[in-house]
Amino acid sequence: MIFVVGIGADGMAGLAPASAAELRRATVVYGSPRQLDLLDDSVTAERREWGKHLLQTVRKLRDSDAGDVHALASGDPMLHGLGATIIRMCGAYRVTVLPHVSSVTLACVRMGWSVQDAEVISLMTANPRTAVRRGGQAIVLSTGRAAVRALAIMLTNAGRGDSELSVLQQLGGPDERRHDALARDWVDGVPDDIDDLHVIAVRYLPDGRVWGLPDTAIINDGQITKQPIRLATLAALAPRPGERLWDVGAGSGSISVEWCLTWPGCTAVAFESNEQRKSFIGLNASAHVVDIKVHGEAPEAFHDTRLGDDGVDGVPRPSAIFVGGGVTAPGMLEACWEHLPVGGRLVANAVTVESEALLAQWHLRLGGELRKFQHYQGEPLGDFTTWRPALPVTQWAVTKQ
Repeated sequence: MIFVVGIGADGMAGLAPASAAELRRATVVYGSPRQLDLLDDSVTAERREWGKHLLQTVRKLRDSDAGDVHALASGDPMLHGLGATIIRMCGAYRVTVLPHVSSVTLACVRMGWSVQDAEVISLMTANPRTAVRRGGQAIVLSTGRAAVRALAIMLTNAGRGDSELSVLQQLGGPDERRHDALARDWVDGVPDDIDDLHVIAVRYLPDGRVWGLPDTAIINDGQITKQPIRLATLAALAPRPGERLWDVGAGSGSISVEWCLTWPGCTAVAFESNEQRKSFIGLNASAHVVDIKVHGEAPEAFHDTRLGDDGVDGVPRPSAIFVGGGVTAPGMLEACWEHLPVGGRLVANAVTVESEALLAQWHLRLGGELRKFQHYQGEPLGDFTTWRPALPVTQWAVTKQ
C-alpha cells in the first residue's frame, strides 16, 4: 500500500493524529527536500527525495512488492497534487490518501472568500496567460516569484491592470506572510522577499464579463458571424466549463472568441484556409485573452495525423464542432461527424440555397433541430428609419448519440 500524506508549512504540528501516526510507523518516506525537512525526529523512517524523475520513481513503487511506502505531498494531495498522479499510475485500491488542509482553503480563509466562489488555476504546467480572466476571483497555484510578475504583465496587457493581487506565502506556517498590490504595480518587478512557496489570490478588475461582443470588437474583413446570429449559435453549441470547440471555416474567429469567454477553461481550435483571416483569428485571440489554436483548411487538416483517445496530434478532440463556412465542401459534414465524439454537439449555419438543402438532408437523416433566423437592422432612410434585412441563416444543431 502507498500512503500519500498531505503536510502543510506548519509541519508535524499541523498534522491530524492519523497522518502523524502513519508517518511515525513508516519505514521509507518519499518527498521533496522541503517536505522532508518538515518531519521531526519522531519519524524514524528512511527519507528519500523524489529527484528529477518522479514518475519513474512512482513506477518503481507500483512494480515493487516491498510493502507499505509513504509519500509526502503539499496540503491536499488530490487538489492539483501528487495524490491523483499516484492513483492514476498505481490504481486507487493500492493508494491511501490522508489530506491536509489545502493551500486553496487557507488562502480563501485569509481573503474572506467562500471556497466555492473562487476558481482554482494551476500554473504548474500552464502559461501564466491561462490565469487571465475578465472578472471574478481565483486562487492561482504559482511556480515562484517569476510567475507573479508574468501574471501581472499578462493582466495589465489585457486591460486588467487594476486587478488586485495578494501573494500568500508559507500559509499556515510560522513564516506566513502576505503581499498585496495591483497587477500594474508589479509589471516592472515584484518584492524580493516573496517566497517561492506561495499562492496568488486574484480579484479581476475591472469586472468585464461580456458575452455577445459587438461586431466592432472583432477584427474582420466582413467574414464574421454577426452578433445576433452569434448569440443564437452559442446557445446551440451550449459550451460547458473546460470544453473545446472546433470552429470550421472560422473566418475572423468570432465564434471561437465567444466560446472561450463563456466559461473558465474553454478553448477553441480554428480551421481556416485564408491566410489573412488566420492572422485575424490570432489578433482577436490576443485581444480578448483567449486560447485559440489556428490550423489550415478543413476537412484536410482533420486527417493530417491519426485520431487517438486524446485527439488529433496538435488538434484537441472537440466537445463541439461549429461549421460556419464550407458546409458544401466535399466530405465536410462527413468528416466533422466522424471526428465528433459521442455526446458532442454539431452546429452548422448556412446562408445559400445549396448549403441549406444539404443541412435539410442531414437533418432528415440524423435528426436534431433545424431552425431559420432572420434579423433586421434599423438604418436611416432620408429623415426616417427603415429596416434593412440581413441574410437569413439556416441552422442545424444535433447531438451525436
